[in-house]
Amino acid sequence: MYGDEATIRRILTEPGDTWAVVGLSSNRRRAAYGVAEVLRRFGKRVVPVHPKAETVHGERGYASLADIPFEVDVVDVFVNSDLAGQVADEAVAKGARAVWFQLGVIDEAAYERTRAAGLDMVMDRCPAIEIPALGRRAG
Repeated sequence: MYGDEATIRRILTEPGDTWAVVGLSSNRRRAAYGVAEVLRRFGKRVVPVHPKAETVHGERGYASLADIPFEVDVVDVFVNSDLAGQVADEAVAKGARAVWFQLGVIDEAAYERTRAAGLDMVMDRCPAIEIPALGRRAG
């Protein structure tokens, strides 16, 4: 298991409310779009990170994590596993407090590097599933 219940709870309730969602675009059919809606409903600020740098859910998008001109608490990763490690490294460089790899996104080496850098990390889970499971304590 890549992220125990205590880590999941900590990421969802403690680190802060600014989530950079890597892979989020205005395409409503993509999973990232729906997950971003859930995060927003639970009080998170969702910042889109996508090469197109589109505005999504009323929030300006950025082409990369490095382009975001403010602090990010959590980096939520919706890219293929072979690209996810680079995003995790960028999250560490950005100063994020946590990294979350979505369902099906697995990179064990990136998990170890990110944890070694002192960040909380969850892998192969979905916050849109985990938040409601926490009940009202997460909102």
